Amino acid sequence: MSDIIHLLPDSVANQIAAGEVIQRPASVIKELVENAVDAEAKEIHVLVTDAGKTCIQVIDDGKGMSETDARLSFERHATSKIREASDLFALHTMGFRGEALASIAAVAEVELKTRLANEELGTRLLISGSRVESQELVSCPQGSNFMVKNLFFNVPARRKFLKTNSTELSNILTEFERIALVHPDIAFYLYSNDAELFNLPVMSLRQRIMSIFGKKLNQQLLSVEVDTTLIKISGFIAKPETARKKGAHQYFFVNGRYMRHPYFHKAVMEAYERLIPVGEQISYFIYFEVDPANIDVNIHPTKTEIKFENEQAIWQILSAAVKETLGKFNAVPSIDFDVADMPDIPVFNQGQTIAPPQLHYSPDFNPFKSSSGGGRGYSPAKTDWESLYAGLEKPSGMNNDALDSETFDSLDRQSAKNEWTDTHSEASSLHHESTAVSNVQYLQFKGRFILTSVKSGLMIIDQHRAHVRILFDRYMEQIRHRQGASQGVLFPEIVQFPPSEIAMLESIQADLSAIGFELTSLGGGSYAINGIPAGVEGLDPVKLVQNMVHTAMEKGNDVKEEIQTLLALTLARAAAIVYGQVLTTDEMSNLIGELFSSPSPNYTPDGHLILSTIKEEDIEKLFAK
Repeated sequence: MSDIIHLLPDSVANQIAAGEVIQRPASVIKELVENAVDAEAKEIHVLVTDAGKTCIQVIDDGKGMSETDARLSFERHATSKIREASDLFALHTMGFRGEALASIAAVAEVELKTRLANEELGTRLLISGSRVESQELVSCPQGSNFMVKNLFFNVPARRKFLKTNSTELSNILTEFERIALVHPDIAFYLYSNDAELFNLPVMSLRQRIMSIFGKKLNQQLLSVEVDTTLIKISGFIAKPETARKKGAHQYFFVNGRYMRHPYFHKAVMEAYERLIPVGEQISYFIYFEVDPANIDVNIHPTKTEIKFENEQAIWQILSAAVKETLGKFNAVPSIDFDVADMPDIPVFNQGQTIAPPQLHYSPDFNPFKSSSGGGRGYSPAKTDWESLYAGLEKPSGMNNDALDSETFDSLDRQSAKNEWTDTHSEASSLHHESTAVSNVQYLQFKGRFILTSVKSGLMIIDQHRAHVRILFDRYMEQIRHRQGASQGVLFPEIVQFPPSEIAMLESIQADLSAIGFELTSLGGGSYAINGIPAGVEGLDPVKLVQNMVHTAMEKGNDVKEEIQTLLALTLARAAAIVYGQVLTTDEMSNLIGELFSSPSPNYTPDGHLILSTIKEEDIEKLFAK
């Protein structure tokens, strides 16, 4: 039998490695910029065309490479960062595997110009699909100039599944921000299609954060500083009043490297417990300095997953540091007693006695005796109860007993899911009946549910979810037909977006206009909101627009219909009637009427239950002897 195991060619092995290391244009920029940082560059320029699909260029003024190093740098596992296995536990550089350049060259056309500081001429190297096409001497500045063209030109399946330009540019900006946030001592510049997106000269860390995310953040940040023998923690956390449901800026860095760490995130959020509403997030920029021997960054090719030797101890230190900062800056609310118009509390001198109050009572007093008998007893007022209910008719299948909330809590909603067809048809007939005859009655329960009797029993409708369903259908119809009614505002609101969010905003701006938002760019990431959709008066238009942009960024959808659905759902949730809002009978009738005009009245667009029916026999069982 002939041998069947053989070594893969380097070009194939590099393409396999590229599948892990180079996932999209943002991955190329991350690797090249990190290499520039390791080369001790003081100024780094990044230029992208068509969100990196056509061209990516990274220029630095670092050490540069010799002619031999330039050629060798594109070989697999060729690196200047480490020499032996023990160096993995003393890393002070961003890269160390020696896979990035080989992976990039395997799936793109690469041109490199580089020169050492003490050399008169540099080297120009052309590589395409791992194959060296030419190498020659050239005159160029000190440092390195990488130009990556036609990414994934030889992997059509990978190139086909790249996202839209706005999404890819958003990913590029995210990677760029992570590196710029941890190196304020380096000047960074980013250009997209010849338009300058970032101009970040050397500055302090706080100024760098404001330059990226806006000056408004300066008033929201509190400094964190703790230094122990185990770890040094520094950075900034936001004040509790700045909490938001979406769009919070949350960053962890360890030894100059960005990382994701859900366990440490929980430590920060636990410190804010009872200070911010449940489900909301807070911004933070936290930097760890720890002995490299106590962490392992060699977990994943992206190097964003890092293992710590003493995670539990660091968790406690981090949580205590955040709590201390919140207390130091009086971010923790104190109890404030309102003493306005309150009677003064007398203060007595030492030795002064206070006479106890005297009780006076009549032995002839009988609290149960009628006032007509001459005593001071309680006499209930006579009320004509029948007149209060005059004109009201009792819905069929219901009695006059009060409904207890525990009754509804004890019912199994899951059992009602098998009856949606009957419920829908029955409810539709109920709606038609209510429009023809005015004797159908509705009862609002605890400002959340609408109760009404139907043929099979008692129907319970969640008023907020019902309104979300109605508004969602309405907004989707407006988007499809581009007929959203816009209402002009007397004083335009100004909303500010960082560059990483502007790309997404521009991609969904046509859909925002279809809903009814009128946005005008003022430059520098500022937009004026000149018009809002009709029906959302009283809501904060700035938060509405920000939430829709953040939702689109989190979902990362590129299918236009999915983006439109996200926008409609976000706006519907914000504009829907809230829990606790008291509704009149006519308002409840109109709400139910519109709900059953929907093709899907049973569930919200995101799958939450809107209505349920409790069968009459189930109600009777509750009161059975």
